[in-house]
Amino acid sequence: MTRTPRPARLKLLAAGSLAATLLATGCFAESPEAATGAGSAGDDRIALAMLQPPRSGLSPLSDDAFKLSRWSTAETLVTLGDDDSVQPALATSWERVGDDTLRLTIRDGVTFHNGESLTPEAVANSLQQAIDASPTPRILDGIDMSVTLDGDTVVVSTADPDPLLANRLSSPQLVILAPAAYTDSGVSPLGTGTGAFELTTIDGVTGATLERYDDYWGEKAKASGIDATYVPSGTARAAALRTGTADIVEAVPAGQAASIDEDLLTEVPMPRTNTLYLNTESGPFADPAVRAAAREAIERASIIASVYEGRADEAAGLLGPALAWAADHRDDADYREILAGRAEAATVDGVEITLGTFTDRAELPEVAVLIEQQLEAAGFVVTQDVREYQFIEADALDGAFDAFILSRATVLDSGDPVAYLASDFSCDGGFSIAQLCDETVDELIARASATEAGDDRHHATMLAEASILAADAAIPLLHERVIQGEAAGVTGAERDPRERMLITPGTSVHAS
Repeated sequence: MTRTPRPARLKLLAAGSLAATLLATGCFAESPEAATGAGSAGDDRIALAMLQPPRSGLSPLSDDAFKLSRWSTAETLVTLGDDDSVQPALATSWERVGDDTLRLTIRDGVTFHNGESLTPEAVANSLQQAIDASPTPRILDGIDMSVTLDGDTVVVSTADPDPLLANRLSSPQLVILAPAAYTDSGVSPLGTGTGAFELTTIDGVTGATLERYDDYWGEKAKASGIDATYVPSGTARAAALRTGTADIVEAVPAGQAASIDEDLLTEVPMPRTNTLYLNTESGPFADPAVRAAAREAIERASIIASVYEGRADEAAGLLGPALAWAADHRDDADYREILAGRAEAATVDGVEITLGTFTDRAELPEVAVLIEQQLEAAGFVVTQDVREYQFIEADALDGAFDAFILSRATVLDSGDPVAYLASDFSCDGGFSIAQLCDETVDELIARASATEAGDDRHHATMLAEASILAADAAIPLLHERVIQGEAAGVTGAERDPRERMLITPGTSVHAS
């Protein structure tokens, strides 16, 4: 098997409208050779088609940090295991000092890509840059953090106890870069990371080039480099995988999957739940029995089969299979006892409700059509309001809708979902579309928030979930998956629900 020669492949992976133009003019047309997607002899670079261009010039103090971590070019002090346990990275060990402080020992023998040594001073500098940044990196929003040096150790403290302090340090927004990265004009990851690949070229919103860093402290990269291209067009990304012009595609649209060999596709469960929020404060759904009637009316399987073409998971709760521990705790007796307190469904006949959602995620208006049909079959009279998100968010947060469909990330930077539950369902939550204020819910969320990371926190989190479901403040519909494309011959690519890792030292492309 062969694949398109490297220069042509990179040209074909042009971003945005150019990619769409190439598709329309036939440049992505399949040939027997290109369709295999296999690696040619000696071509051990990885061609990567990514979903979105950077929004902040690849600054690690923004969401662009996740691109740096997915390229294995910048690293954090710790990482998270599959069970959310904290694992060593640039820090080899850490200890709790009281309930508000961590003391970290920094790994010896690490160099930045510019040749400078990793030192406790460099670590403290990177963390201080994040602390002082404006706007504040999301992982530090609301966190009063400080960093000091104590001999050869780095001491990180918070003004208030933070059970997730160690987890927080795993966020890609807290990667450690060389002091030279921080300038008056911004933060540059070019040649200043510690990862297995060195970022050597940033080509604006078109792409980036990385080369293997031979002095990497860990396992040496199998691939000689990465050629990353931003391809916002889902059709163009799918064609790049199908024709062999990309080795790895970050996200293949579900609607394009049928045109691609299933052997090249991997579905990764995401910590994102499509949920029907019900207004618990005013309107018909202020009545728990009417909310229960809506809950009983929803048929998830038909939504998944038609809108998502079967590529999603039915929701048993707010937290899905991306959090491996969530399902286990739903069998707990105390979880089931809380759910047993749900209201009995009322009989509805002609109850009028407004249903809102937004167009920015193409599947949501389709979901709204099916939800309307299901609710009307149960006796509701539904009026839809569908707009762009920027024009509908304020109304949704103000309680202008009786019901609202939202695709919501349930886990952000710390790898923990409690912040999502607090934001969406507590009395003081800043994203309370459900307008919920329930003493029991608040108590259980607060208990989970104060519990140390680990199984006890998982258990407390699930009890908070149960209390929200018992109130019928939200009806979880489905858990989304991302379809990751990997050409024949690709091995070792990460399938990461947190979207922190993708290409690692062990990722390679082989001829087949």
